[in-house]
Amino acid sequence: MSDSDRHRDAPRWYQHGKFFFGWLRNPRRVGAVFPSSPSVGKLLVTGVRPGSRVIELGGGTGTVTQAILEAGVSPKDLVVLEKDQGFAKFLRRRFPDVNVVNADAVNLDQYADALSGPVDFVISGLPLLLFSNDEKKRLLDNVFKVLAPTGRFQQFSYVARCAVSTTLLRALSARATLIGVAPFNVPPAFVFRVRRSAAERRGQSLLRRTLRSLGRAKRSA
Repeated sequence: MSDSDRHRDAPRWYQHGKFFFGWLRNPRRVGAVFPSSPSVGKLLVTGVRPGSRVIELGGGTGTVTQAILEAGVSPKDLVVLEKDQGFAKFLRRRFPDVNVVNADAVNLDQYADALSGPVDFVISGLPLLLFSNDEKKRLLDNVFKVLAPTGRFQQFSYVARCAVSTTLLRALSARATLIGVAPFNVPPAFVFRVRRSAAERRGQSLLRRTLRSLGRAKRSA
């Protein structure tokens, strides 16, 4: 068995150990002592299908990454951002065909060009409840900058409310919808989908079309 195969099929106890030591290194950024369960991963990939272009934020030990790939997403259509160097190294070994970037997820807009087109899903395993309001706003601004007009931001929470406040959602012209609950995760997890309003999506689509038209006109001049 190759080294990549061994990491791809890593048992849960091994992933738990990696995650626990990652939490010891930086408890604020990891946010939980244990990685998300497969049930959380399945909820987070709700709506994801073959052909979807996905950015994952906070790959950890790869539970959600595995769920994204099992949903039919091609490795070339997936970018995983992981700030912790140890986790990033582990993910590269476990998923050698996936573009794993050792970077701060807040700067996701800098890495969207690695995909072949607009992003359909941004799927987040980040502990947003521990982020400051300024960090959340910067993250969400960049999420909606890269998402296609019909794209979706999907985020888990350990409390029965979205990790993005109502005030910030209103400022972004967005709303959060509960997708489902993973009651047997430790701790129980709630998964939310955040999307912008239809009017905001139409404006975003018009802006994209205008920018594309200006780009074509400039090239033909």
